[in-house]
Amino acid sequence: MTEHVKHAIQDDYPADFARCYGCGRLNQDGHHFRTGWDGDQTITIYTPKPEYTAIPGFVYGGLIASLVDCHGTGSASLALHRKNGHEPGDDAEPPRFVTASLNVDFLKPTPKDIPLKAIGTPEEVHPKKFKIHTEVYAGDTLCANAVVTAAVMPASFTQQTKE
Repeated sequence: MTEHVKHAIQDDYPADFARCYGCGRLNQDGHHFRTGWDGDQTITIYTPKPEYTAIPGFVYGGLIASLVDCHGTGSASLALHRKNGHEPGDDAEPPRFVTASLNVDFLKPTPKDIPLKAIGTPEEVHPKKFKIHTEVYAGDTLCANAVVTAAVMPASFTQQTKE
């Protein structure tokens, strides 16, 4: 299993779309989630900071939801990018996605001070929509199952940045 992401899809997002609080590389206050391929699955690895504590010893569930959200949209971008014949780092601008739905089932409390791994399996459900089935692990412990439905970012989002 991959222990770090060498080249994340977020590394290739244009600067105008690299400011997401969860995965934007240009958001100095954000989490900087990075999603890449691990074989035919996707992976995001993140070690929560101490301020994301829910109760002593455990991670706040909202952080898990944020991780799953950005992992899902990044995974959808990876899947469509690959379908289009590209891989991260090949100088082709990847497609951007937005979250259409997010469902997280918390299975066990997530211990803090352990790197989290979100492992995703992309499923194309429409030419412009993917479901990403995700498992979140803390070490060997499965803490959450999730499904994100991600849709290709509407052109109107692009127009917003030019106003």
